[in-house]
Amino acid sequence: MSNEGKCPFMHGGMTSTNKSVTDWWPNSLNLDILHQHDNKTDPFGQDFDYREEVKKLDFAALKKDMLALMTDSQEWWPADWGHYGGLFIRMSWHAAGSYRLADGRGGANTGNQRFAPLNSWPDNVSLDKARRLLWPIKKKYGNQVSWADLLVLAGTVAYESMGLKTYGFAFGREDIWHPEKDTYWGNEREWLAPSDNRYGNVENADTMENSLAAVQMGLIYVNPEGVNGKPDPLKSAQHVRETFARMAMNDEETVALIAGGHTFGKAHG
Repeated sequence: MSNEGKCPFMHGGMTSTNKSVTDWWPNSLNLDILHQHDNKTDPFGQDFDYREEVKKLDFAALKKDMLALMTDSQEWWPADWGHYGGLFIRMSWHAAGSYRLADGRGGANTGNQRFAPLNSWPDNVSLDKARRLLWPIKKKYGNQVSWADLLVLAGTVAYESMGLKTYGFAFGREDIWHPEKDTYWGNEREWLAPSDNRYGNVENADTMENSLAAVQMGLIYVNPEGVNGKPDPLKSAQHVRETFARMAMNDEETVALIAGGHTFGKAHG
């Protein structure tokens, strides 16, 4: 049965089927980008300075709370083998892993994982649960710690909880408060569409469209099953190298991230 309105005067009245102003006048100048993150809509207020606010944070108390969270398994989303480490490491990596070297967009510096389209990417499935687990801590410390910092700190604390000695942690990532309009994630209309549309020739990894880095819409980096789901180790290696180079990583860093990162718990959630 069609979802369109049946009344002859209301036919086609669904909001999702109507043409926008830019559909009717495609050559008109779209000025929406000028209003992105306008301080008039800033929920923190125009005088809020996160760099000053975070200085008031009790870092030791926050870290203690986050260490306790790692093993505080919840009935509504139980921790794998009693520890949330793998889930939080995946969340932190996926927050950072959207970064592209070509235009400097993406990455963990704004907390954009909370918003569309990243919060709905198939590769980010169940990370809403990880953020929900962090909510009581975010609520407790309020604006003294941003979501952007918290998403990355969770992964750092997870590693420390499992025995890794870290170099420390740098705070200072400022949150955005609505989806970004200036980031081009690709022209596909469906999640996980075949990679072919992103390449001049999908057989050659270096023909991927600039400024993209991920091989498919809705992925952070590469398809773990191979290019377009075909398990060809050599071709996969070529695409892994190209994609991670576009994320500012060399071969050694790529191996450390992929091989090392996936040794921690049930990292895929």
